Amino acid sequence: MSDNTAISFANVGARYDDNAREVLSDVSFNISAGAFYFLSGASGAGKTTLLRLIYQLHKPCRGQIKLFGRITNDMTRDEIAKLRHKMAIVFQEYSLLSHMSVFDNVALPLRVRGLSESKIKKLVIKVLEWVGLAKYADANPKTLSGGQQQRVSVARAIIIQPAILLADEPTGNLDDENASRLMELFVQMNKTFGTTIILATHSTKLMETYKFPVIHVENHRVSFINNTTTQKTAPSDATKKIWKGPKPQNYFTELSKQFEDIGNA
Repeated sequence: MSDNTAISFANVGARYDDNAREVLSDVSFNISAGAFYFLSGASGAGKTTLLRLIYQLHKPCRGQIKLFGRITNDMTRDEIAKLRHKMAIVFQEYSLLSHMSVFDNVALPLRVRGLSESKIKKLVIKVLEWVGLAKYADANPKTLSGGQQQRVSVARAIIIQPAILLADEPTGNLDDENASRLMELFVQMNKTFGTTIILATHSTKLMETYKFPVIHVENHRVSFINNTTTQKTAPSDATKKIWKGPKPQNYFTELSKQFEDIGNA
């Protein structure tokens, strides 16, 4: 396996009950650091299971998983927790904490890492501005729409600049404008920071607009589809017309500088 491999599966099988049929069988692949893949397949095919295996929320019943070159099968809880500091996951169900404000939900991973409140405030405000939710910083997540809650979930995931970002239908509850905003964010994360991204989606429109390769799950197996004949790392003209947010490149340049300042403080 190359040193540049971020995720490696070797003959992995997964089930949720000892006597049940495998949800995924004989899954083997290597994904290079900095790659961007869509994850497709019918509902119940095993897309979420694959994401859970990568994020170490579920253990394989057989086979071997490596993340950043390390075998994960026999890792301790503490080792897995440390590994997750390099990853972020966005679930369909948002997974926001209803007893915390929007600001505190997004700030949580930074507080876990021990950053000062002054630095946390700057970063959280900037991320909330980018996803168009700055005015809801003090709101309870339960008062927001489903699409707004999804954007809060994404903001919380991206604020740590993860090496691997896993997203389970992140644009499923969003209109075209906000779906475009989030996709541009993911694309710029991938281009600017080299974030490895796997994004599960049912949207053929999304996959046709952004020509990233596809991991397809069907009949308990995983296959790869080359969707890059006319590779694009930018949206089509039709998508550009609905873009109304700040320029992603500017956002990431500014955010990257602030993280550098934090590291040097």
